[in-house]
Amino acid sequence: MSIRPVKRISQSQPTMEGAGVRLRRAFGFGDTSDFDPFLMMDDFRNDRPSDYMAGFPWHPHRGIETITYVLAGSVDHGDSLGNRGVLGAGDVQWMTAGRGIMHQEMPKGDAQGRMHGFQLWANLPSSLKMTAPRYQDVPALAIPEIVDDDGVRVRVVCGEFWGKKGPVDGVAADPRYLDVYVPPGKRKSLPVEIYRQAFAYIFEGSAVFAGASQPFGALREEVVDGEEVLLRDKVGDRSLVVFDSGDEVVVQAGEQGVRFLLVSGRPLREPIAWHGPIVMNTEAEIRQALSDLRGGTFIK
Repeated sequence: MSIRPVKRISQSQPTMEGAGVRLRRAFGFGDTSDFDPFLMMDDFRNDRPSDYMAGFPWHPHRGIETITYVLAGSVDHGDSLGNRGVLGAGDVQWMTAGRGIMHQEMPKGDAQGRMHGFQLWANLPSSLKMTAPRYQDVPALAIPEIVDDDGVRVRVVCGEFWGKKGPVDGVAADPRYLDVYVPPGKRKSLPVEIYRQAFAYIFEGSAVFAGASQPFGALREEVVDGEEVLLRDKVGDRSLVVFDSGDEVVVQAGEQGVRFLLVSGRPLREPIAWHGPIVMNTEAEIRQALSDLRGGTFIK
């Protein structure tokens, strides 16, 4: 087994989307080659309803899949095909936009006004850019959770892990989407096949990932399982960790434990042309999509 070294560590950046929703962007809208087949990930976490209530009114999607994972509060959603629903805490929606869909998402807080979730965009290969749209709405109870002897918990949203298979199927890039909790002080190795590109996004606690190379925090050292670990490599809340090649990720949880998303997939290695939520392979395809929007033929 070869441990994946850390290629890069960064913090998600404040931004505003939709009709005025304040969120944090982990990556997206630029060179996303290190994340291929994934295009963007947003962390929408707010305790003030005024920061999210305006929501994401009607907007188009084409050429991608959007994955919405709700941790607190709820999201009312609807689309131009007549689908309607509500995502609650622990629920997931995997939407394949394909050839085109108009969509809206309106977040609502819980009883304390808290709203927390993530949206990840996955690219579609050129052969499936114009496929028929579809939804996979997954209730929290349908997502398998694995608990091992160390108290490590893993929710398997998509893909296979430790003998369990997530409920989302038929997606293009063989993605694996895991919600991982490692208890305080525990060290864990998590397999990630070498052909995958992988990243982690920490949203609770802190941890050290083996092979971290970028200074982060204090410089003193401690001994963990007989090995010296530089605490400068400790990463905390809203940290994005991009991994290099290897077939396992090793994580050492901090004093409060750590919870993070571990996402990986098979790269598509295709050209990308961006226009907001429309992602195609060429500028000509983008121009066609915009022409379809203007002409009322976007929904096929």
